[in-house]
Amino acid sequence: MTKPLHDQSLTELSTALRNKQLSAVEVAQHFLARVKADTTGSFLALNEEATLQQAKAADARLAAGTGGCLEGVPLAHKDVFVTRDFATTAGSKILQGYRSPFDATVVQKLGGAVEGAAGMVTLGKLNCDEFAMGSSNENSAYGSVKNPWNAARIPGGSSGGSAAAVAARLTPAATGTDTGGSIRQPASFCGITGIKPTYGRASRYGMIAYASSLDQAGPMARSAEDCALLLSAMCGPDVDRDATSLDVPTENFSAHLNDSLQGVRVGIPKEFFGDGLSSDVRAAIDAALKQLEALGAKLVPIALPRTELSIPVYYIIAPAEASSNLSRFDGVKFGHRAKDYTDLVDMYKKTRAEGFGEEVKRRIMTGAYVLSHGYYDAYYLQAQKIRRMIADDFQRALAECDVIAGPVAPTVAWKLGEKADDPVANYLADIFTLPASLAGLPGMSVPVGFGDAKMPVGMQLIGNYLQESKLLNVAHQFQMNTDFHTAKPEGLS
Repeated sequence: MTKPLHDQSLTELSTALRNKQLSAVEVAQHFLARVKADTTGSFLALNEEATLQQAKAADARLAAGTGGCLEGVPLAHKDVFVTRDFATTAGSKILQGYRSPFDATVVQKLGGAVEGAAGMVTLGKLNCDEFAMGSSNENSAYGSVKNPWNAARIPGGSSGGSAAAVAARLTPAATGTDTGGSIRQPASFCGITGIKPTYGRASRYGMIAYASSLDQAGPMARSAEDCALLLSAMCGPDVDRDATSLDVPTENFSAHLNDSLQGVRVGIPKEFFGDGLSSDVRAAIDAALKQLEALGAKLVPIALPRTELSIPVYYIIAPAEASSNLSRFDGVKFGHRAKDYTDLVDMYKKTRAEGFGEEVKRRIMTGAYVLSHGYYDAYYLQAQKIRRMIADDFQRALAECDVIAGPVAPTVAWKLGEKADDPVANYLADIFTLPASLAGLPGMSVPVGFGDAKMPVGMQLIGNYLQESKLLNVAHQFQMNTDFHTAKPEGLS
């Protein structure tokens, strides 16, 4: 019996499309039907006509033999990537109904409209925390996303819609963004695979900014093999349009998936295994590390002494950048504008008060405070110095090992509303993902088992700059020998 379409990998779907066993239109219709029956709240915007037009164009290219590397395979985009054919809101009321005149570079590269692109078909836009600010997807102006493994629990954030949609088999793959862990943590909570590449690997052009020195796009899918295909298509220099883009040629991230793990040194930071780590998560991570040892890897103890400082440092730097980036949302040229106002300043105030949610306002205020006269030196500059030290700690650690492994989050996904009244409790949940983000290093989440309430647990892998291939290789070899990444939420057809 052949696998249902929604259980097939990107390679399987791509092969079936190339061999004309399926048409792109059939595949798109199959997934759109699943999206329409969805109860997780993952999707924010659909445009069936645009999706089917893209699928027809993909079928024409496949018939002509000019298709891209993933021609006709569907995916969905986190709602912070601007798209011409779908509304883009960044999960915020202030951008309700906004239509961009252009596609983000990542959307272009994965799509089929530009020569040399991958040829994928967009199913729609995915829910996320407002302006990617959050760890639970409860900060979206359009409602929380529910975790497909347990509808009473969060999917993680900010790319919660992306993780839930992949886990619920609504799309074979999705884009996400990671500022302080927003690909890795929801991937862990929803039992899928996600990777944040080195800062600057994927273009930020057309990706609505939260914190410009931290934001990075990355793929989310069910396996490391699928993530490698997507990452190869997404990355590459975009120096004319994105000043933070690395001028590094595109890479085939699938090339080293099958390398042996014999002798690979896996660093285990003691700071990631302290009191704050729950016993169920620890047990799943320990079992995964034993599996890596069985595959020939060598576990090496390392130290990342400034791990705890990453939380205050991140929550000074990121809001500071956010307060500057979000000043462009003022109701003048696009997005929401207050109805009743007396003058320009009153319009700004009312528009922003009505358009932004509580968490976004909180971070803008925090950012404005740390950048203000008298506090800039005390907070912002200090935070930048410690950020540099955190990056140096990683370099010392990575001199002793090839990859670093540990948990993605201290616990499994918590219940919806459980930390809603305590923003700091939400922030503390990012302790293991923030250090790599601050250093600009690549990091990924790999499903390694289940913890309390049968909720998924992800193991985090961190590598040195531009070493995504090494992470994907370790993850793929692990997945070749385990089946956690193929597990499906109960009751899912």
